Amino acid sequence: MKKFRQVIGFNLIEIALVVAIVGILIAIAVPGFTRARAQSHARACQENLQKIESAREHYGQDHSMAPDTAVKVTINDLVLGGYLKVTPTCPDGGIYVVGLEVGTNPTCSLGGEHVTRKK
Repeated sequence: MKKFRQVIGFNLIEIALVVAIVGILIAIAVPGFTRARAQSHARACQENLQKIESAREHYGQDHSMAPDTAVKVTINDLVLGGYLKVTPTCPDGGIYVVGLEVGTNPTCSLGGEHVTRKK
C-alpha cells in the first residue's frame, strides 16, 4: 500500500483565484474613493469661497462701500483686518482670487465647476 503524503499550502489555481477576486474588489472600490475625495475637496473649496465672500462683504460694509464699488481687496487685507482668522487654502493647491468689486463672487485659480460658487 502506498502512503499518501498530505500537501500543505495552496496550489497555483487557488492563489490565482484569490488574486482575481481581490483585483475585482479593488476595481469596484477605487473609483468610489476617488469620487468621494473629489467631492470632499469641492465642498471644502466652496466653503472657503463662501467664507471669503462673507468676509469681503463685511469689509465693504465696515468701510461704507457700495456693492458695485471697484476696490482691490486681497485675502491678506481680510486676514489682517480680522475678517478671516487664517488664510484659506485650496485643497487642490489653487489660489483664491477675491475679485475687484465688492459684489462679485470670489473664484479659485483652478477654475472648473466644483470651485466656482453659484448663487
